[in-house]
Amino acid sequence: MEIPVLGNSITLVDDRSLDCLASDTSAVRAIVQAAVSVELFTIPLYMTTLYSIQGTHQINSKQLDYYQGRQWPGASASARPATDNQRAFNLIFSVFIQEMLHLQMAANLANAIGEQPDFTPAALVDKTGLGWRCYGPQHSVLPHIIDLKDTDTYRHVRVNLEALNDNQIALFRAIEQPEADARAELARQPPSVQEKYFPTVPFSGWTADKGVNDLPMFGTIGWMYECLAQYISIEYQDGETLWQKLFRADSVQQDMFNSHAQGSGHPMMEFPHFDTRFTAEDGLGVDTSFNKAIDMMSAITDQGEGSDIGIARYRRGLQLQVVQGKYREDFAALKVDYPSYTGSGDPAPSADAHARHDSSALTHFERFTALALLLPGVETWEQWHQRGNSWSASLLTNADYNPATAPANIPAPDAVAGALNRLKQDQTTMWPVLSKVSVGAIAGITTVLNDYWQHPGMDFPYPSMVGSGDRISLCWAVFGMAPDLSLDIGQRDPGTLYHACQGMSLDGSSGDSCAAIEIYHTCRGSNSCRAEGGCGFVQCDSDSGGGHSCSALAHRAPATGQAAQAMCGRSPTVDKGAQVLCGGPSPDADLYSAPGDNKCKSFGGCAVPISASQMFPKDGQMQLYDFAGPPYQSEPFGEPLDFAVGESVYDKAWQAYGEVMAQRGKTAGEPPAPTDLRLALPPST
Repeated sequence: MEIPVLGNSITLVDDRSLDCLASDTSAVRAIVQAAVSVELFTIPLYMTTLYSIQGTHQINSKQLDYYQGRQWPGASASARPATDNQRAFNLIFSVFIQEMLHLQMAANLANAIGEQPDFTPAALVDKTGLGWRCYGPQHSVLPHIIDLKDTDTYRHVRVNLEALNDNQIALFRAIEQPEADARAELARQPPSVQEKYFPTVPFSGWTADKGVNDLPMFGTIGWMYECLAQYISIEYQDGETLWQKLFRADSVQQDMFNSHAQGSGHPMMEFPHFDTRFTAEDGLGVDTSFNKAIDMMSAITDQGEGSDIGIARYRRGLQLQVVQGKYREDFAALKVDYPSYTGSGDPAPSADAHARHDSSALTHFERFTALALLLPGVETWEQWHQRGNSWSASLLTNADYNPATAPANIPAPDAVAGALNRLKQDQTTMWPVLSKVSVGAIAGITTVLNDYWQHPGMDFPYPSMVGSGDRISLCWAVFGMAPDLSLDIGQRDPGTLYHACQGMSLDGSSGDSCAAIEIYHTCRGSNSCRAEGGCGFVQCDSDSGGGHSCSALAHRAPATGQAAQAMCGRSPTVDKGAQVLCGGPSPDADLYSAPGDNKCKSFGGCAVPISASQMFPKDGQMQLYDFAGPPYQSEPFGEPLDFAVGESVYDKAWQAYGEVMAQRGKTAGEPPAPTDLRLALPPST
């Protein structure tokens, strides 16, 4: 059967020989991994340009005012954008969050047909050092989609991590390009170029032993999903489709957007009019899971380029809507799920809700077209530094700042400004460090996600998203340069007991040095071994606190990237002002984990190294541990350590370190003065 789609015809494959099942299975699983890779590819790219926009943000929490009057480096979403910088940030932010939704649905589709999604694919990331290989000033390829040199409009566009500029807007529009535009572009090229793109299904010459690296180029993201839809629609001589043969109703499905439960911090579904995952009930009917798969793909292509999956309406009679309707975020839900607060801890209009909803009727392509109109009025950190600006205390405060009532146990604004300026003066040394810190923060997401879609009890590492944004924006704010995400962070030595922060090595070998680059992380989920807990957002010290793991899995070589089955936070936002308290304790918990002294992976707090401005948001008591070894098994000892709201996390970490050293018959001494990096880092949210 032939059906028209955008002026072209698609042949639906019926009565196919079962001899082709193995090769068809190989092809469809390769496509769905390609979809995961493509969605993942956009995230560091959009995030890096997002945080190149000049600005500062507040860190506010409900009923807490200890950061009142303070501003921190890095722009954030705005409920009432009044400048082109704020409008531009909101537009890119809204796309960035939807790309996280697309990545989730692509991964759920992969698991549903038996393809374990890979979030460190070789097409994008070096498997050993975790540096990103798909960006650079000489790069022109959108992975699996198109070589921009094969076009007229985009042939000079760099696939690179840059500030918001003409190149980036052209690159973003190329990524989200509608199919009709892409076909018109390629129609002007020689036949040898045209034949590389827009493959027909089933793929010519495809065999069962081929994989994702053998795929043809799709031309657009939309056509990649159209090919996926065509493959799962293939009907064999026994009357079953490929989807029916492959669908697994018991596959691990994850949901960061439509999960909802009162008291969870995410009580409402963000996209209430379509499903973002499969359930066991989807296996009960022939059409239910298939229709849901097509709906997920249509949501992705509708939000991105403005077209649904054309094949669906012919194969299953689906009536699909476009981005103006069922695929838009629910504004009321966003306001409840992502509240904002004033500096004094009172409710404020939700910045996330407005940033995401206000442009939700526009496709990504249209949002980037609107972004181009704002560009002349936008100032980036690159431009800010080129104009000779430097940091001062006045840039890090607002009208609510009162030095007389400000906390005395964290650095004052002038101390933070001085650290930011000194870091720039030491650019040769510190730019690679901040670049690797950014790589490590992102690796804290990708390596955890490799396990997240295997274990149904795991949560998404939301604070890693927040922390990645913090570190990327700090690199821009300090140097006016993007981090180099191609730098490898190295592998952990499984025989080493690493320390979480400055001067806290239990063997005394590190002096005043900070944590090793390879263990920088931003969420308890990416804290993969003992004594690496960072910011101390009071994680529970028992398995009842959230499914942490001190099993044999915890003692594997850290290089395996294994992660415990519990993460931090409840919000997929990466907005700087977001109030995600990293895994705050359950009300009935008795003991919590001390920063830098967690008994095994995932029991420690978020964010290594510990910001000098980090303070506790809770009261309680912490269990202390010594570590005998190797193999450094945790051994509880002594009386619990008290902590209180507003105490300095680093000071408490040093106190815990002193207790452990005393247990060993040694003296910790006085804590070192904080490094400029610890002074400059904003507190974790």
